Amino acid sequence: MTTVAPSWLRYPLAELHAFVVGLFRATGMDSGKAEAVAASLIAADCMGHSTHGLALATWYLEAARSGVMATRGEMRVINDRPACITWDGQRLPGSWLIARAMDLALERIEAQGVVTVVICNSHHTGALATYLPRLTERGLLVQLICSAPAARGVAPFGGTEPLLSPNPIAAGIPTGADPVLLDISASITTLNSARQLLARGERFPALWAMDAQGQPSDDPAAVVSGGGSLLPTGGFDHGHKGYGMALLAEALTQGLPGYGRADAPTGTTMGIYLQVTDPGAFAGKEAFTRQSQWLVDACHANKPLPGRPRVRMPGEQAMVKQRQAALAGVPLGHGVMATLEPAALAAGLQCPAAIQGD
Repeated sequence: MTTVAPSWLRYPLAELHAFVVGLFRATGMDSGKAEAVAASLIAADCMGHSTHGLALATWYLEAARSGVMATRGEMRVINDRPACITWDGQRLPGSWLIARAMDLALERIEAQGVVTVVICNSHHTGALATYLPRLTERGLLVQLICSAPAARGVAPFGGTEPLLSPNPIAAGIPTGADPVLLDISASITTLNSARQLLARGERFPALWAMDAQGQPSDDPAAVVSGGGSLLPTGGFDHGHKGYGMALLAEALTQGLPGYGRADAPTGTTMGIYLQVTDPGAFAGKEAFTRQSQWLVDACHANKPLPGRPRVRMPGEQAMVKQRQAALAGVPLGHGVMATLEPAALAAGLQCPAAIQGD
């Protein structure tokens, strides 16, 4: 009988978290920032966003060791009004900056009702959906948007030259049960996904890109090294919609903090827009969740396509996977832990042992 190796290996959550924190502490990163980076990357794997999980850890570690990502220090305050805050992130970890921004929003939300924090010059943020439950579990509505003003991977609709970044737009909507978690991008896929597919010798599952001549392509090399572009959400047919999303994202994450493409930045730098809204400052939290839960129930009850399961809400599967990971271990693809072994050896750490596959 042939035994098929499992696609994933699972690792105990607490042990994996301590191990990853240790890897980043070994770079000289202070403990609070190491905790935030580890939590963000592992949460992505827990939720099933494996392209933004520990598959990125070696890149993060190199950024920390080389100084591309700052490992110590504080953000610089550009402007601070009670409900409107602007920071220069000083290339500090995006996960730590977002956590600090949420801390501040929670301090001020009761008095202000709506709190907005915009950040320029952050390092990478990871998967935006991972941050949302912290606020939705408090009954708060949250919008989190990012852009990378030094990156050019998406052509404007009707053009052929890459200009914009994928610009993820995330939102958390509290309901009477699990939240609705949106995490979408203004392009069909991301630059990280293109790089990872290329490294594995794989192609996009459909014509998600175009080459430098503007022809449809499923080859990630066309984007990564060939001068081509990811297609905006909607593709050749309705890509004006993704294009519009990208423009809005760049206005909120670069225009408001005042630093972006016009400054010709280089390296890994991110703009961040976080807005937290308390429904209690409007018609009330109960009124809000009455509407949001009705909509969830109506979507679930909607007649599904033939042969398909019931309609799911965005983020529903991620929340199920997150709970499963807490109980059964964090799923990592084969080879992910092996990429961390050199850093573990250098830091005098032992890689955690897998507990099972699935």
